[in-house]
Amino acid sequence: MIFENIRNLREDNDKTQKELAEYLNIKQTTYSKYELGKINIPIEMLIKLADFYDVSLDYLTGRDSRKNRT
Repeated sequence: MIFENIRNLREDNDKTQKELAEYLNIKQTTYSKYELGKINIPIEMLIKLADFYDVSLDYLTGRDSRKNRT
């Protein structure tokens, strides 16, 4: 679920994997593995992604279907 959400958010915001990897200060290949669900995403990266997209951690993890923070 997480990997689908971060991919959808990236695509919805017209961002590339490279742009997100640079923002997170990781390699693009690592970010790609996050989106493919091949490796677990560290909590600090999830927090940065939630902040970047202005969504809750609950949304990223699939616990809440609402994108917007309230």
